[in-house]
Amino acid sequence: MEKFTFFYRSHSPFSQWYPSDYIVDGLKFNCAEQYMMFKKAQLFGDEEAALKIMQTPTPREQKARGRGVRGFDQSLWEANCRQFVYDGNYAKFTQNPNLLKHLLKTKGTLLVEASPTDTIWGVGLAENDARIQNRKLWRGTNWLGQILTKLREDLL
Repeated sequence: MEKFTFFYRSHSPFSQWYPSDYIVDGLKFNCAEQYMMFKKAQLFGDEEAALKIMQTPTPREQKARGRGVRGFDQSLWEANCRQFVYDGNYAKFTQNPNLLKHLLKTKGTLLVEASPTDTIWGVGLAENDARIQNRKLWRGTNWLGQILTKLREDLL
């Protein structure tokens, strides 16, 4: 039987919105969402949006600014976004030893974003939904959970 580690919302260290300072290429990020949205703006050459994302303090606002990136192309984004999320989380977990301990404690499980509304990064089901125990019944792709599970295995 497959074992899962479910997470959801910003109180979880596995959330993109979890407060966690780290530095990449000399830039300080306050959460993985900020890194992801910054890389999105860079990918599409929207330097104004990239600057605003770096100046924006909360993940909710960072995401909103990321949604407004000019020149967005879905296929180009899908070809790059998972690597951005991996890279941002690599920095997050390797530069924050306490967070790394949380990640490594999940060994032997698949990390699963139990978001009832997100069918791309999550599974489209809440943790208390019985269907979440069977991956064949998931309504989403669980990209974030897959990336975090791969990151954990790479770090182990």
